[in-house]
Amino acid sequence: MAYLLIGRNQDSMMTEQQKLEQALELIDQANLADPNREQVEGEALPREYAYSLHMTRWLLALEPAASARMQIACRAQHIERWTMPRGDYAEGRKNYYQWRQACGRMHGRRAAEIMARCGYPQEECERVETILTKRELRQDPDTQLLEDVACMVFLERYFARFYSDNPDYEREKWLTIVRRTWGKMSPRGHEAALKLAEGMPAHLLELLQEALSESGT
Repeated sequence: MAYLLIGRNQDSMMTEQQKLEQALELIDQANLADPNREQVEGEALPREYAYSLHMTRWLLALEPAASARMQIACRAQHIERWTMPRGDYAEGRKNYYQWRQACGRMHGRRAAEIMARCGYPQEECERVETILTKRELRQDPDTQLLEDVACMVFLERYFARFYSDNPDYEREKWLTIVRRTWGKMSPRGHEAALKLAEGMPAHLLELLQEALSESGT
């Protein structure tokens, strides 16, 4: 897919750092429009904006010298997700994955469009789009890093709430969710997750330990 480079002559004079800062700012502007809210340290932030900040924080924790493309990809992981609600798709695992795939394509396209506006070459725009669609998970280190970051954000920020919001789930279903999350992560992600788990509520730590012991990890 070709992306229109707007104002290329002006953008060509920008430094790489300026291009990155502009791209992140445009992603933030898009996510600040989220009408939903999340409490972060006592402040109600637009939900996907808050999520994007969690993604950036964990990216830099796992990869302090993260590339510009990874900083953009992580910040855009859920860009404008509220415009494609889960309720637009029927219930069931198959439809859930169809929704997730559709979201990934939308996030990749929007990130690539923003990068093009900031003067990034087409191949770099397409590279970030590929990372966000996760078509090359396991084969591509950047895509795997994105998945590690997303899993860490889930475990830190959303796992406890997800657990409390679904009291009807049987324990085996929770064990399956934990195993699937673990299975998506690299050894680097596993190390970070185990360290994070030390501070989890006792019932979640027990669930994690049971899931990993039964999987032979």
